[in-house]
Formats: sequence, structure tokens, C-alpha cells
Amino acid sequence: MLRLLKYLSILLVLAVAGLYGYSFLLEPERGPRTETIQIDAG
Repeated sequence: MLRLLKYLSILLVLAVAGLYGYSFLLEPERGPRTETIQIDAG
């Protein structure tokens, strides 16, 4: 029983860390975007 609780707590910690990392990746970039796209029409 104690082993099961230990495994569940480890899985919970990993799941929370994974969701935090995933939400961090989904956040838009902060700050002004200074990229310019050059179109060669020649």
C-alpha cells in the first residue's frame, strides 16, 4: 500500500511538471516582434 502511494505521488509530480512545461510552451512570445519578412517579387 505504501509503495502504491509512493508511485502515485511520483506520477502526480511528473504530471504537474509536464502540464506546467506544456503550458509554458503554449504561451505567446513576450515583447515586440521585430522580425521582418522580405518578399522578393523579382
